[in-house]
Amino acid sequence: MNKSPLTRNLLGICTFTALTTLPLFGAGSEKIPTPATSPQAKQQNPAINAYNEGVDLMQAKQFAKAQAKFEEAVKLNPGFAEAHNNLAFTLRKAGSQNYQVSMEHYNKAIQLKPKLAEAYMYRGVLYAIMGRKPEAQADLTVLQKLNPHYAKELEDFIKTGKENEELLGAAKKVSS
Repeated sequence: MNKSPLTRNLLGICTFTALTTLPLFGAGSEKIPTPATSPQAKQQNPAINAYNEGVDLMQAKQFAKAQAKFEEAVKLNPGFAEAHNNLAFTLRKAGSQNYQVSMEHYNKAIQLKPKLAEAYMYRGVLYAIMGRKPEAQADLTVLQKLNPHYAKELEDFIKTGKENEELLGAAKKVSS
């Protein structure tokens, strides 16, 4: 069967359109729950469970117990930025002998998640405690763009040297 040029062009356009747009219809579709992605499976993620227990302990000011939970979470999931961040916080709270290791965990959290405002705030506090004001100011500058509220907390700490209890509230549980 010999097709006219118009028919061939229309057929080509229709084919091209179908091949390029049909996959888009499934792009936003919700996944069908499977055993690996069901809500129950997410709740049973051991790294997240350990992390969330650590957050509860941290907010209860049980820093040594929280530290153990965050260490467990990091061991189970080395790429868990929030766990590195809160592990660094609890290490800092345990004393100046931990400042270097604490700094390493803040840096790792920021490396893993460059927009994790809490890590800049907490690291800025540690820099200020260590007398490294230029570095604290650099974290403050980043925070002013990421989270003005945390920037104010860090700015107040740099000025007064007093840690606001609200800083503990920056630790948040995660669900997935």
